[in-house]
Amino acid sequence: MSTKRICVDPVTRIEGHLRIDCDIRDGKVVDAWSSGQMWRGIETILIGRDPRDAWLYTQRICGVCTTVHAICSVRAVENALGLEIPLNAQLIRNLIMAAHGIHDHIVHFYQLSALDWVDVVSALEADPQATATLAQGLSNWPNNSAAHFAEVQERIKKFVAGGQLGIFAHGYWGHPAMKLPPAANLMAVAHYLEALEYQRRANRIVAILGGKTPHIQNLAVGGVANAINPDEQSALNMERLAYVRTLMDELGGFVREVYLPDVTAIAGLYADWLPYGEGVTDYLSAPDFPRDAKGTDFGMPGGYIPNGDINQFHPLTHFGDPYFERNVKESIKHSWYQGDWTRSPYAEDTVPHYTDFNEEGAYSWVKSPSFADRPAQVGPLANVLAMVAAGHEGTKRYLDQALTRIAAITGSAVPMTALHSSLGRHAARCVRTQVLYDMLLENYDALIANIASGDYTSFNPPVFPKGEQMGFGFHEAPRGILSHWIVIGDGKIKNYQAVVPSTWNAGPRNQDDARGPYEAALIGNPVLDEERPLEVLRTVHSFDPCLACAIHLHDNQRQRVIRVSSV
Repeated sequence: MSTKRICVDPVTRIEGHLRIDCDIRDGKVVDAWSSGQMWRGIETILIGRDPRDAWLYTQRICGVCTTVHAICSVRAVENALGLEIPLNAQLIRNLIMAAHGIHDHIVHFYQLSALDWVDVVSALEADPQATATLAQGLSNWPNNSAAHFAEVQERIKKFVAGGQLGIFAHGYWGHPAMKLPPAANLMAVAHYLEALEYQRRANRIVAILGGKTPHIQNLAVGGVANAINPDEQSALNMERLAYVRTLMDELGGFVREVYLPDVTAIAGLYADWLPYGEGVTDYLSAPDFPRDAKGTDFGMPGGYIPNGDINQFHPLTHFGDPYFERNVKESIKHSWYQGDWTRSPYAEDTVPHYTDFNEEGAYSWVKSPSFADRPAQVGPLANVLAMVAAGHEGTKRYLDQALTRIAAITGSAVPMTALHSSLGRHAARCVRTQVLYDMLLENYDALIANIASGDYTSFNPPVFPKGEQMGFGFHEAPRGILSHWIVIGDGKIKNYQAVVPSTWNAGPRNQDDARGPYEAALIGNPVLDEERPLEVLRTVHSFDPCLACAIHLHDNQRQRVIRVSSV
């Protein structure tokens, strides 16, 4: 058969501006190109500014994952200065990171990805009682009742009767790759709507501790700006902390009783999709949730796994780890910047040089990172595999639960190697959410205990010596390892680079023309209808793309296929 080229631009239900080009032959993807379509220039804006201000600028890189850039930025400056921060500050940061991570993962699955697998229109055909029977067989969630599902079904019917589907408009409903029975579709739509409320509760935790969200206001190089006094109304007191605990308890039920059952049910019912979406199997993640001021003891481990073999795991052990520092490089061979180099972030420049899309030359604003000179996949799958390799008990327990649940539906054992797939990334993200909830509990208890001991310190003032300092900060953000790299000269920023998760995953071919993770994961994907490339979107969305711009939830279904042509 002839080869057809499809171009999807923009890919929506992501953050930012992404274009995907695919060559389709015999109903499968045989080649692919991932192109970031917007340049912000935050790194160049920072040159010459005070390093203590960098976090306020960098968290504007993204309208959803704002906390992660703020935290990574202050860590970069602190590590360049060799500055330790008080334990209270570490714990408050950890609480913000855990709550934000849970929020992000819930939104990613329900609002950004689930509708690649769930047919909303099919939910109109479901029997609410049959839906309740299905849902109650998966969990004890109180809203898994026939009455609740009937109410949700009526809401959808009103959308349809009004001539529109509202937030569910423009989906690929009725696509031949949609295989869930009506009852499963109705259950998933009901939980989609509930997820909107529970992600909001996670965000309230971020707002209480961070001052606001998005774009938290409480960070500072040296700690946090939260004044701590159990009895003072204007400080972080016991009343506010008690409310945080209430929100945590409400959030835990949804994470355990809805998110986990839904992900594993969809994975089991789409078992034929477990072989698709593998791609790059070198994995990189950061340790995080530091338990000490120096960042040498972490609640969640991280590291590097080459060739998908957890027996070759190399841990990252501390902030400033030289193994990470010397192995991270970025290439601009296929990016719209001046030059053709592969460099450490410390030595990079970011000089834009746009040309037309050229699949053999430059075709993306995204740079191409490498670890040990090879592409690496980052994200929850990388993090979960690293934690398993490190022997993290909570991760192993939750992963076993997830694989057992999937196996119960498929009727056969599901090996851990099945995680190297589009659905595997969703399963890993769900597992990581369970671990994040444990981190939320652990760090809350530690903060309460430390305050009760009489320690109210939350900030150590930084000192900027003469001369040059270099440092990087890493953070295991919801979408994967994030690192900020800074060169300081006489108290001013001389160079600043951010190597973000979607740079790792959405990057174009590297200096050796090896495909980036998006591109590699698409190879072999089935495509039943070139005009409606649902299967392409399933794999791209499984990474949780973040191209550093505002998200478009009110147009969250339209995928514009602008071209289908013969090659």
